[in-house]
Amino acid sequence: MYQIRDVPVRHVAGFHLVGPWDVMVKQGFDQLMLWVRTQQLDPEEWVAAYYDNPDVVPPEKLRCSTFIRVNADFVVPPASEGVICTALAGGTYAVASVQVENNDFETPWRGFFTQLLQDNHYQMDAKPCYEVYQSDGSQTGTWMIDMYIPVKSKSAPAER
Repeated sequence: MYQIRDVPVRHVAGFHLVGPWDVMVKQGFDQLMLWVRTQQLDPEEWVAAYYDNPDVVPPEKLRCSTFIRVNADFVVPPASEGVICTALAGGTYAVASVQVENNDFETPWRGFFTQLLQDNHYQMDAKPCYEVYQSDGSQTGTWMIDMYIPVKSKSAPAER
């Protein structure tokens, strides 16, 4: 089950990666945790963003980012090689809160996309999808996450 929500812009800092998501997201969060500890930051949110369709793009070309949420005026500190500061677009999103079991993030995402494809009022929009972590399942394999898929009304006129 999901809800349609108007979501504000999320200002984020972290790492952009290319490669198979099952490898790169973990590597990105390892890098991010080291950077957060080194810089003595206290993040409010941990976020993973996904930019491609894994059914179309080969695994070695899949793009993702691992981020922490930061204030709009955040400046990347010295000794932060590879860290980018950017924003995830605000707007209308389908949002689902799920429990991930056995580190299997793909199953809930595929289920969410399947549900959304059957929606009579909304369709996916061409912006990145992302997940916000509500719990740390790195030791147990069980995670609570909120998944965000950008959507637009099916009745909205086409943009020119």
